[in-house]
Amino acid sequence: MATGLVLVSHSPEIASGTAELVRQMAGDVEVRAVGGDPDGALGTDPDRIGNAIEEIGTDEILIFMDIGSAVLSAEAVIEMLDEGLRERVHLVDAPFVEGAFAAGVVASAGADARECMEAARQARTEPKLH
Repeated sequence: MATGLVLVSHSPEIASGTAELVRQMAGDVEVRAVGGDPDGALGTDPDRIGNAIEEIGTDEILIFMDIGSAVLSAEAVIEMLDEGLRERVHLVDAPFVEGAFAAGVVASAGADARECMEAARQARTEPKLH
């Protein structure tokens, strides 16, 4: 069961940079970056979030959000999806960059959505210094 990622950030550069990082390590995993408002400034764009979800061709879709209204926008978009698609979409409560990276790597090994979300959540407690 393939799992894809949608990365929602207030910043176009953060979304695209994180997507680039995930693609380099996760290869064939489908990733969509949605950053900024409709004018390209800082913010979020529910229409582009919805389009990214609908474009992904995977069985399950994980959405990573950076701060505040990115979560609200993603939640609003999910409410508007048809039921069949909504059941395949999961908001992930994890660090944006580290969580997306961890989820992408395990998704590339064939993990299902639940396993990817667990890897993303574990990124929260992974120490950076040893």
